[in-house]
Amino acid sequence: MLKVGLTGGIGSGKSAVSAELAAYGAVVIDADAIAREVVEPGTPGLAAVVAEFGEEVLTPEGRLDRPGLGEIVFADEERLARLNAIVHPLVGERSARLMEEAVASGTRVVVYDVPLLVENDLGPLYDVVVVVDAPDEVRVERVAVNRDMPREQVRARIRAQADRETRLAAADLVVDNSGTREELRERVAELWRELLERA
Repeated sequence: MLKVGLTGGIGSGKSAVSAELAAYGAVVIDADAIAREVVEPGTPGLAAVVAEFGEEVLTPEGRLDRPGLGEIVFADEERLARLNAIVHPLVGERSARLMEEAVASGTRVVVYDVPLLVENDLGPLYDVVVVVDAPDEVRVERVAVNRDMPREQVRARIRAQADRETRLAAADLVVDNSGTREELRERVAELWRELLERA
């Protein structure tokens, strides 16, 4: 079984690539989705976050107020570290369970969708690192239009992540997503053939 680390900066189209790979039959383990799942209402994860940060991190409906929590932790490295100490082990456990299920089902390709793979130097955990790439200005426009985010805010997020050269240097395979959705589909079809060969 081939373990693939899939990454790309904000607006690169990483989610589109992981969705296409899932349609081909890859098992996709999405770190961000799992991080949301482990703090759903009623979970031990949410209880631990509330115990650490107080009731003010909840919405009136009892869900985690992500933007509110973000304002607290991104302004204070120590509090961010405390949040990560709660969430990361839970994400690790859930990922390991999904991996066991993938092995049991005989899956040939498991794709880990890891936004900060390069920043956290996680490449050695995977058989192949795939980077979804697009020029910075293409990414700025995509995010500004699709997520209705001010362009300067998008640029700030891009600056907070690994730069393009660093990310490309970590790649075994690169998916160019500077063009249309149709061109991306063709590139992912090529990528899938390559991954099956390696598997």
